[in-house]
Amino acid sequence: MKVLITAPFSDSGLTTLKEAGLEVDHESWLETGKLYLGDKILNVIKEGGYDIIVVEGDEVKDEVIEGTNLKIIASVRNNPNNISVPTATAKGIPVIAAPGRNTVAVAELTIALMLSQARRIIKAERLLKNDFMIDDFSDFSKMYKMTTGFELQGKTVGIIGLGQIGIEVAKRLNAFGVNLLVTDPYVPSARLEEVGAIAVELEELLRESDIVSIHCPQTEETMGMLGADQFAMMKKTAIIINTARASITDENALKAALETGVIAGAGLDVFSMEPVDCDNEFLELDNVTVTPHIGGNTTDTIEKQSRMIAEDIKALLSGGSPKNILNPEVLDVGGS
Repeated sequence: MKVLITAPFSDSGLTTLKEAGLEVDHESWLETGKLYLGDKILNVIKEGGYDIIVVEGDEVKDEVIEGTNLKIIASVRNNPNNISVPTATAKGIPVIAAPGRNTVAVAELTIALMLSQARRIIKAERLLKNDFMIDDFSDFSKMYKMTTGFELQGKTVGIIGLGQIGIEVAKRLNAFGVNLLVTDPYVPSARLEEVGAIAVELEELLRESDIVSIHCPQTEETMGMLGADQFAMMKKTAIIINTARASITDENALKAALETGVIAGAGLDVFSMEPVDCDNEFLELDNVTVTPHIGGNTTDTIEKQSRMIAEDIKALLSGGSPKNILNPEVLDVGGS
């Protein structure tokens, strides 16, 4: 059987597939610079005679699934919306994913963005790069005042959404000695107790927090949940961190709040317009740390997703049960 992998994949993952007797072609989008949207990957699959495909951002929609004879479809994403799971299910094709592959990576970037803002790292670096010179001690004192930050210890951090990533952020924040507030209508009390957090309504979280960190999923309920009215509730000294989805905030209202001093700063890894380049409007602001959606961009994430996908493909081929299948109903569990 032949496998086409267009996602980043580790050497160990490739070895696992090859040892299972598969012929593997690895053409990562990181190397090719290609993204197959619509039905563009259809001919690639047909011409290559592939039985299994592993993607990240490439679309494997109805026309692709119906026009090929794929035996397994895999995505290295947590919850892929680029694959038509119902169509695959109708054809009896297992679809596997890699949930939690980037949980730690995103949690750690969240902490990095908090520290960057708390200690005004971006402002300090930009100041030095902008031909800043110290001619006398008054210049030094001016610089020191401009870059005065604050410590996390003793501060209140509000976490919106205590899911897989939110809980990992909370665990790491415990080491800094912060007070944790959480808004999440679905969080069990045991999870709150695990990290010593207090459940509050959104309005209270916004009013009391020195840092607000967003970790809820994009749903009809959460889209646009933070706008001008919500930013006005926050402390003028507060910062907001978003490594979840840009749609959870009103970006125009957020930029205005940052420009006018309604809130003090932001650390942002997600935007309505992506991929991010030098035209990103938040780069104009010295009180914002901008990263180009790199939350999960670590070698460890690649290793985790590769291991998860390779092991599940191997399990499917040997008649076992994959751990991360999105449509388990396609498996003949009864053996009939």
